Amino acid sequence: LRHMILAAVEEFPHIPVVMHQDHGTSPDICQRSIQLGFSSVMMDGSLKSDGKTPANYDYNVDVTRTVVNFAHACGVSVEGEIGCLGSLETGMAGEEDGVGAEGVLDHSQLLTDPEEAARFVKDTGVDALAIAIGTSHGAYKFSKKPTGDVLRIDRIKEIHARIPNTHLVMHGSSSVPQEWLQIINEFGGDLGETYGVPVEEIVEGIKHGVRKVNIDTDLRLASTGAIRRFLAQNPKEFDPRKYLKASTDAMRDICIARYEAFGACGQASKIKAINLDTMANLYLKGQLAQIVNCRMQASPISRIGAAQPIAYTAVMADLLSPLEWFFVVLLAVVPLLGLGFHLWIMLLGHDKASTQAKDKS
Repeated sequence: LRHMILAAVEEFPHIPVVMHQDHGTSPDICQRSIQLGFSSVMMDGSLKSDGKTPANYDYNVDVTRTVVNFAHACGVSVEGEIGCLGSLETGMAGEEDGVGAEGVLDHSQLLTDPEEAARFVKDTGVDALAIAIGTSHGAYKFSKKPTGDVLRIDRIKEIHARIPNTHLVMHGSSSVPQEWLQIINEFGGDLGETYGVPVEEIVEGIKHGVRKVNIDTDLRLASTGAIRRFLAQNPKEFDPRKYLKASTDAMRDICIARYEAFGACGQASKIKAINLDTMANLYLKGQLAQIVNCRMQASPISRIGAAQPIAYTAVMADLLSPLEWFFVVLLAVVPLLGLGFHLWIMLLGHDKASTQAKDKS
């Protein structure tokens, strides 16, 4: 794969290309991908190393932070995941190519909590975060056109408010084009009725921090539909080059439509490649650090007369290291000590003056 991409880069040097490893189930997989030349990796710690069992928060943080540490040292960016892909409509988890939780999950596992997302970014230092909002892998996402209760685009806005410069990722977000579904079923397929994530909903997500959208199922549907139709309409053809050309053209048209809808069209010339050594140096200097905003309960004093908790944009207790807290306390205490010393000198002078006055009298 690496050599195929290098050949494509050599032939089309004006098109920016990145090698991204998706859904790594362990730090070892991510490390091997980096050794093979991937400049971006995903550590999916939302599941354990079997790629099926939902993991707890501490496990997710531990494996993801491990990957971030060695990846950033190499200049490689890291995508993490918090929450499990699956249907808010049925509660069923989403699985594809052997990766994904199995069975029925509870609502909290299928919908990413904004506060937990912010804490996860702070605890791991990931560059991008895949979130769960009701999408799932494959063609069978929704039994009807999705509404706000089963496709929580509003949750993207809440998460983006907490981590404004972290790239959000929508996995399982193919739109399942109805025209290709119809073609597949017309020419011998039996996919039944199913719906995907509407393009306009993805566009709304892009307005609120989504920077990577996984839509492979749309390409698979277009490819399969084009091949089925070509072979049915040309029963004497047996040359793969001909029906694969129809497949390639169908996938190309899907890509063009998505690039235009997502605002990617015409952006290639604006992207400047940065070598991994430079990236590693930027990570080392903290110039690519994430911004994390947290929400806290207001203190009892500040809540007098207020019905709702107050939101604070932090630096707060959970965002400061012990060393940072030392300097915060130092900056607060030193002026108070200075003021106390000044008052003590004034009082001492006052007592001395009073004593002298008594002696004269």
